[in-house]
Amino acid sequence: MLQTLKNAWKTKEIKSKIIFTLFILLLYRLGTVIPVPFVEANNFAGSFSGTILDYMNTLSGGSLGTATLFALGVSPYINASIIIQLLAVVFPKLGELAKEDKEKMNFITRIVTVALAIVTAIGYYFLLRNAGALTKAATPGENALWWFYGIVIVACYCAGASLIMWLAERINERGIGNGISIILFANIVAAVPAFCYQLVDFVVMTYSYHNYDYIKNSWLYPVLATLFAVVLVAFLIALIVVVIWFTGSERRIPVQYAKKVVGRKMYGGQSSNLPIKLNMTGVMPIIFASSIVSLLPTILALCGINGTKDTFWDGVYNLFGSNGIIYPVLLFVLILGFTYFYTAITFDPVEISNNLKKQGGAIPGIRQGRPTSDYIKKILGKVNLVGALFLGVIAILPIILSPHVIHHFLHWIMSASLDPAIMEEGSYMATYYESIIEQNVSALTSTFTFGGTTLLIVVGVAIETFRELEAQLTMRNYKGFLG
Repeated sequence: MLQTLKNAWKTKEIKSKIIFTLFILLLYRLGTVIPVPFVEANNFAGSFSGTILDYMNTLSGGSLGTATLFALGVSPYINASIIIQLLAVVFPKLGELAKEDKEKMNFITRIVTVALAIVTAIGYYFLLRNAGALTKAATPGENALWWFYGIVIVACYCAGASLIMWLAERINERGIGNGISIILFANIVAAVPAFCYQLVDFVVMTYSYHNYDYIKNSWLYPVLATLFAVVLVAFLIALIVVVIWFTGSERRIPVQYAKKVVGRKMYGGQSSNLPIKLNMTGVMPIIFASSIVSLLPTILALCGINGTKDTFWDGVYNLFGSNGIIYPVLLFVLILGFTYFYTAITFDPVEISNNLKKQGGAIPGIRQGRPTSDYIKKILGKVNLVGALFLGVIAILPIILSPHVIHHFLHWIMSASLDPAIMEEGSYMATYYESIIEQNVSALTSTFTFGGTTLLIVVGVAIETFRELEAQLTMRNYKGFLG
């Protein structure tokens, strides 16, 4: 990989594309810190703990929690792309337009993106207002022109979402990789330093308690905390290795090409294979499924509903939120569905079969034509099932396990390290240390809960971008018969 990057940097055209992509990402990161007029979002991200907005904040690179210009992130653009692709399957005319005139389809996607951005920005404005994150001039009852300031705030967030769409399209045209995927990659990676700081701070904090009388074993507390950090990091590394292995796995269908005589020479007769990747769809099913499954909880959160009250809508939020029962189940099902859907629109067994027939290729033991396409379709269905199940498990496993496992692990550390009298139920110190446990669980799981989904996105985008670099290097270094 390092050699590929080194060779890419030496190639002038690819180097310019890499620099352009980095420049666009720099502009994007600058947009995540540009404040919006009449918004004061001090400690606004603190209200996201344990909600779906934690995940949305990660995908926006932290700008949702700080209410900056790019707070809406890439969600409007992704949701618009999903809607257009689904409509293209439902309506044949739109599907034909998608194949014949991509520029017009991109224009329609932009229009839908702006419409979704307006709706989301209005909901986000009400969330800011309910949280008291607006200045007095923009607060109803404090100023007669509060509605004008509200329009300015909504317009700023819509402009930010539109600018993100424009930046992503510029990467598609003149940069390396898929624009939306690259921006998502940058947003997720931006949260890694904060997670590392929280983990290190938790371990360092335990070493400051070794002289206190209520610590039963002064050495046990920091040792257990360090062990916890090591296990967590080891699990993440193992998960990365598994995801990389999974992404590179493929099912190879053998193909035999017939011999043919052209003039005095014989061509063909060689054996090859048709590779079908285990993860043919990349990260798109994860992105699509995450966007849709988080739509309802996000709308409720934007309306000021966070599941803390005894109302019908709070119950709906608790049911469909990231801590609810339906969220991981629905995410798993949608990942399965989008894996098959995205494969269906990107991989056509009939077209592959026709191409093999034209080139004189055939699968051993399978007749050319329809039997070949049926055979490829059968293999594709099995591979898709395994790939979709793996994607679903990796995505929902941290959501199900991380809060509970981390909570019990930290509670065990406290119980093993503190004086038993301190941990008596109902005592002041027990309540105090329980609050410390909850704070650490909240800090660590805010990033780790969606670790499976974000990890798949990061690894998938990195591998896809790396393969694109390799393809461009191969194309530029290929020597033809004149070279």
